[in-house]
Amino acid sequence: MAYRIKELASLAGVSVRTLHHYDRIGLLAPQSRNASGYRLYGEAELFRLQQILLYREMELPLGKIGELLDRADFDFRNELARHRRSIEEKAARLAVLLTTIDKTIARLGGETNMLSDEELYEGFDKSEIEEIKAESAKRWGDTAAYKESQRRVARMSAADWATVKEEGGAVDQACSAAFKAGKAPGSPEVQRLMARKAEHLRTFYEPSAEMFKGLGEMYVADERFKRTYDKIATGLAEYLREAMAVYAASGMKN
Repeated sequence: MAYRIKELASLAGVSVRTLHHYDRIGLLAPQSRNASGYRLYGEAELFRLQQILLYREMELPLGKIGELLDRADFDFRNELARHRRSIEEKAARLAVLLTTIDKTIARLGGETNMLSDEELYEGFDKSEIEEIKAESAKRWGDTAAYKESQRRVARMSAADWATVKEEGGAVDQACSAAFKAGKAPGSPEVQRLMARKAEHLRTFYEPSAEMFKGLGEMYVADERFKRTYDKIATGLAEYLREAMAVYAASGMKN
């Protein structure tokens, strides 16, 4: 299957301008052009773009990425395995941002309906709770979003939290239904669900487009998130990542 540049940009969660730039510098040339002159990208280009984006996550400059990809001994499979290990290591160090924001434990002296760790971190193994909390505080403890989410969660009763959790679960189930029905991540129906998902996050803090996209990427990169979504539907984490990237690229105005 060949993709036109707008289709590839939407699929990969990058801008058309970025793909034009990659073409100009010789980093990612199209497979061919159709009779109308439109760039067409095939499977080889999709694999190459994936590698480019993975290397960018590792903060390598474009020139260095081009050198690596153009090596005669470059092996896509070996590199993917190496990227996976790198991402797993990075995920272990980074805070689980959504978990921290959505389920921050705030213990207020004397409150009888104070939320428990298990309620706030539902979906993760109990053995992971302390690890997540420590990562979150270390990475995000000084951010405005973290502090605001703590403040808001601290004021929630168990009933309030149940309502918030119910809405989050309803959005995930609706996304799962769209995924199983074969709805494209960028379709109007799915993008309306992304708007609903962003609104749910506003219960805790105001998400920027960058944060929203990064959250989707974390759903796949962090095995704890991926495992949680795979319990709903295998492949749902990747689907959400694509849908959230499209919504973020739209300026979150749908």
